[in-house]
Amino acid sequence: MKIAIFASGFGSNFQAIVNAVNARKIDAEIALLFCDKKDAYVIQRANEQMIPVISFSPADFSSKAMYEAELLHLLEEEQVELVVLAGYMRIIGPTLLEVFSNQMINIHPSLLPDFPGLHGIEDAFNAKVSETGVTVHYVDNGVDTGPIIAQEKVTIEEKETLASLTEKIHNVEHKLYPNVLAQLIKIHQGASRL
Repeated sequence: MKIAIFASGFGSNFQAIVNAVNARKIDAEIALLFCDKKDAYVIQRANEQMIPVISFSPADFSSKAMYEAELLHLLEEEQVELVVLAGYMRIIGPTLLEVFSNQMINIHPSLLPDFPGLHGIEDAFNAKVSETGVTVHYVDNGVDTGPIIAQEKVTIEEKETLASLTEKIHNVEHKLYPNVLAQLIKIHQGASRL
């Protein structure tokens, strides 16, 4: 299966997926990395792995629909079957969603529906809840509202700091996301053989 990974920043989840693909734990080919920020570190990670990189910004286009139409053209050209959001910090619009409905997944650093949005770890920490976690979900037209595929809980200890919680969440993400992706691809490949 050909997948595309969308990322906007450091790319630690991107790297975890690449490592799993290279170790043959995920039966997929990473067709491309798309990054909306030309100076993001994730681009360097992709270059080191010789994964094709495409990078442009919505500011380069007259509308979000035009931006997503260009993305869609690239995905179709590469025959991408699944889009994996790994720290992609933009809301997906209808142009992409119509074509990739139930073929686009995201990872979020909280136990959704609690603490959606940009600051999931910080929001859970500040709310002084006893546990939070990581959610892998399908992308829909809301913000972190799509159907949940998998979740893993993370306990917030009494003496937890935001930094230590962030590290714990990232460690869970880097295991959970590749595992869920591997399972989804196996299910998809099994269904396509029927």
